[in-house]
Amino acid sequence: MKRKIYQQLLDWKANMAGRVALLIEGARRIGKSYIVEEFAKNEYESYILIDFNKAPQMVREWFDLYLEDLDTLFLYLSQHYKVKLYERKSLIIFDEIQLCKRARAAIKFLVADGRYDYIETGSLVSIKKNTQGIVVPSEERVIKMHPMDFEEFLWATGNEMLMDFIGKMYRERKPLGQLLHRRAMDAFRLYMIVGGMPQAVKAYVESKDFAEVDAAKRDILALYRNDIFNYADNQAIKVANIFDNIPGQLSKHEKKFRLSALKEGAKYRDLDAAFFWLSDARVINICYNTTEPNIGLKMNQERTTLKCYMNDTGLLLSHAFDEAGIVTSEIYQKLLLGKLEVNEGMMIENIVGQMLTAGGHNLYFYSKSTGEAPDRMEIDFLLRKSGVTNRHNIRPIEVKSGKNYTLTSLTKFVRKYSEYATTPTVIHTADYREDGGITYLPIYMTPLL
Repeated sequence: MKRKIYQQLLDWKANMAGRVALLIEGARRIGKSYIVEEFAKNEYESYILIDFNKAPQMVREWFDLYLEDLDTLFLYLSQHYKVKLYERKSLIIFDEIQLCKRARAAIKFLVADGRYDYIETGSLVSIKKNTQGIVVPSEERVIKMHPMDFEEFLWATGNEMLMDFIGKMYRERKPLGQLLHRRAMDAFRLYMIVGGMPQAVKAYVESKDFAEVDAAKRDILALYRNDIFNYADNQAIKVANIFDNIPGQLSKHEKKFRLSALKEGAKYRDLDAAFFWLSDARVINICYNTTEPNIGLKMNQERTTLKCYMNDTGLLLSHAFDEAGIVTSEIYQKLLLGKLEVNEGMMIENIVGQMLTAGGHNLYFYSKSTGEAPDRMEIDFLLRKSGVTNRHNIRPIEVKSGKNYTLTSLTKFVRKYSEYATTPTVIHTADYREDGGITYLPIYMTPLL
């Protein structure tokens, strides 16, 4: 499967020339190991893949015994994995690096030696128990990997051209037209319900069977649950409760996470670590309320008021419809046609959050429920412009799943914060248009923001 992160790997190899190792982190089962091994096969004369999920104890011990004798370390690795290493032409991959803290700490010395390139992959790499007792190497460059985006999904399903055309229309600020818009929305709905986890995409491409797709996603959800109880220690029950409550919270009209759903009288300070654990594990994308929609969104964030999105909307679907243990093909078909009586807004808003996160944006929203009527409003997302100017740096975004909707909050926001606001935007399921100073953006254009 073609992934955009491959270009980042090429840039790292060309520009760094072994001066830093690369750490690719992300949620479990998003394809980190696969893409790194493909890169190693294509771009190096040889490579060693050390999978710490199954590496024997003696391999782990070598990183304790031979850091002052790297010739012996490389000799042992080469013999054990039956791979000849070539200076400046070989890559050593540390897969699931969080399972061998000593190997991660060794990166400092291996990079200084300079003979080979190093890529680490890992999930839960910054979880406290996986960093205790080591100095995290400064010779490590971190890049985050996300589930497959819409364009990568199109590539996987054999559609190489659609996103290029969507991008052209976005740049020219033109609608696609009825026929192509419908085609784009059909493809996007399929992406939304299958999701971007490579196992689920592979199941769909090979079988076209939604039962197979759902089974693949449930395997991943089970893995996430196991990780919670294996790694979250004394926070495990709280983390699991938050995880289980995500679909119910997102199905409400107001998507803000209500702590009272977990426990009567619950306080954020008692759950802060649990939310952070899920975010650190890349299982969720947290969207914080900001009290002032100016350039300092982070400085004004209110950590006690948040929205909690799943990292992958396909997983959210399987997580939400779990009464019978599997989402039936009939439900998938109705969702694909937009004919299921369900709060589709839950999935639409989640996937917008997912796409914005994959685009490198931190997630913020604006909510004020007290005061005079002109001050009460809720804006789903706030994006900061890439190029900062004296005024008009914040793009307010409303997400609408239905055909009939009002824009009361967006209108209030633009009126009250006219000096801050730029390009007020509605993300919806209809085609592109501009009207009354508002940009109406089809949801499949979200990655282009």
